[in-house]
Amino acid sequence: MANEALAARPDYGNWVSWKLLFVLGAAAAVLFALSVLFLYLVIGGVIFLVVFAFFAYQRYLFSPRGGNAQVKLWDLLVDHLDWGGEGRAIDIGCGSGAVAIRVAKKYPDAEVVGLDYWGKVWEYSKAKCERNARIEKVDGRVSFQKGDAAKLPFEDGFFNAAVSNFAFHEVGSARDKREVLKEALRVVRKGGKFAFQDLFTMKRHYHCEPDELLSTVKGWGVEKVSLERTLEAEHIPKILREPAAIIWGTK
Repeated sequence: MANEALAARPDYGNWVSWKLLFVLGAAAAVLFALSVLFLYLVIGGVIFLVVFAFFAYQRYLFSPRGGNAQVKLWDLLVDHLDWGGEGRAIDIGCGSGAVAIRVAKKYPDAEVVGLDYWGKVWEYSKAKCERNARIEKVDGRVSFQKGDAAKLPFEDGFFNAAVSNFAFHEVGSARDKREVLKEALRVVRKGGKFAFQDLFTMKRHYHCEPDELLSTVKGWGVEKVSLERTLEAEHIPKILREPAAIIWGTK
């Protein structure tokens, strides 16, 4: 019975994969072993061990036992989508389907599309998304497809709303992630709603300060846009807050 109950639960995974922890842990172990012959390698072993501990702690924080920070970040994003719920919505970089499914459950009249590249680095897939949607009983209104967030396969203004959660900075086909943000807004109709959570305060990805980024977005003809640093969300562990932020508003 316990196995049947477990099989009936959605599997949204953890942003810190076991594969990453295994690689870091194995690298640390190998370097420590080799340091018997080459003492200086102990420095590399310590570095890998510290990085392993950092990501292991993050995985714990994301998990239900550690406070479900991953779920809190999903909910934080969806709470910023100020939408009436009629029409079509897209979740760009849907991963395991968690946000797309949350949007569908919050807005029972909406149709939701989840789009992702599902690269080999991640433990997600279209099949996993579809399974989660069936278990959550929204599969009739949620569909998933493979695609590139830098070149969305939809016409201008196709959606009434758009969301994305920590996906833009991972898009390898665009060096300047402002182009990914612009593409996401392209498929939202005039007057439509959007809420995107990403590393918007990192110049390495967005090549500007947050205030300048907001000015750029307004220059694209967006009616209303705001930015809130995740640092201000007190229920999110401090180690996970910076440099994340949510950009939301009305096109």
